[in-house]
Amino acid sequence: MEQIPYISVVSPVYGAASLLPELVRRTADALSAIRGGFELILVEDHSPDESWEAIMAEAKKDPRVRGISLSRNFGQQSAIQAGLDAARGTWVVTLDCDLQDTPEVIPMMLNKAAEENLDLLFAARRNRQDGFLKKAASRLFYRLLGYLSETPVDPDVANFVLYHRRVVDAMKNLGDFYRYYPMINRWVGFKSATLPIEHAARTDNRRSSYSFRKRIVLAIHTILSFSDKPLRMVMKLGVMLVSFTMLVAIALVIRYFLVGTVVSGWLSVFLSIWFLSGIIILILGIVGLYLGKTFETVKRRPTYIIRETTSETGTHE
Repeated sequence: MEQIPYISVVSPVYGAASLLPELVRRTADALSAIRGGFELILVEDHSPDESWEAIMAEAKKDPRVRGISLSRNFGQQSAIQAGLDAARGTWVVTLDCDLQDTPEVIPMMLNKAAEENLDLLFAARRNRQDGFLKKAASRLFYRLLGYLSETPVDPDVANFVLYHRRVVDAMKNLGDFYRYYPMINRWVGFKSATLPIEHAARTDNRRSSYSFRKRIVLAIHTILSFSDKPLRMVMKLGVMLVSFTMLVAIALVIRYFLVGTVVSGWLSVFLSIWFLSGIIILILGIVGLYLGKTFETVKRRPTYIIRETTSETGTHE
C-alpha cells in the first residue's frame, strides 16, 4: 500500500508555469527531513500558459508531486477545495504558487502547532511586498467584510494556513457553493493561533491574476455567502424612512391647522419619488442577489470538475 504522507501541501496554480520548478524544489528542500514524508498537490485552474505541462514534468521527476487539472477556470477558492479534497496528510498546508508564501516556513509552522497543540495555524504576512493600492484595497475589503459578517478578520492572513486533518474533514462537510477559506477556517472554530512571517517579493515581475473586477466579484460573493447583515441594514433603512415620513406627515397636518393650506413645489415631490424609488430598487437588488445565491446552492452543482490528474496521464502511479 502507498504510504500516507504526514503533510500535504496544496497550491492552486494559474499562470505560473515558470515558477513551478522553483516551488517544487524549495518545498522538497524544506520538507524532505519531515518524518513521514510529504506530498505536493498542484491544482491547475485552467491556466492560459503551460502550467499543466510544467506540473506533469515535475511529477515525472518526483512522485511526491501530484497534479490536478480542472476542466475550466473555477477560481482560486475552488482550486483550493479540490486540493483539500485530494490531500491525504495528517496535516495540510495551503499556499499560493507565486512564492510570496515561502515553503521554508512550513516546518516552523508544524513545530508551533505541535508545541501548542493547535488545529489551525494562520501565517500573518509582515512587511507585505505589494503595491500601495493593492494593500489599501485589501485592508478596505477585509474591514468591510469583518463589519458585514460580524467576524474578526485579519487583513494580513490570506491562504497560507496549516490545517490538521480534523479541520479539513470538517470543512469538506460544508455545503457552501461559494467558498472563501479565510472566512470558512474561522467559522469552523478549533484551536488556532497566528504566526507572523515575512512576506516575500514576487520573483517573476508578473502582475497578480486577481484584477480589480475579480476582487469586487469575490467581495460580493463572500459578503453574501457569509452574512445577512445587508438585509438587516436595508430593513433598518426602511424603518427609518417610514418613521421620517410619518414625522413629516404629522408636521404637515399641524402646519395646515396653524397656517392654512400651502401649495408645495413640484421639485420636492419629484425628488422624494426618485429617492424612494432608488431605495426600493436597491432593496430589491440586494434581495435578488441573496435569491440568486440560494438558486445556485439548490442546484447542487459541483464547485469544480477535474479534467485529468497526473496519475491518469501515467506520469506516476
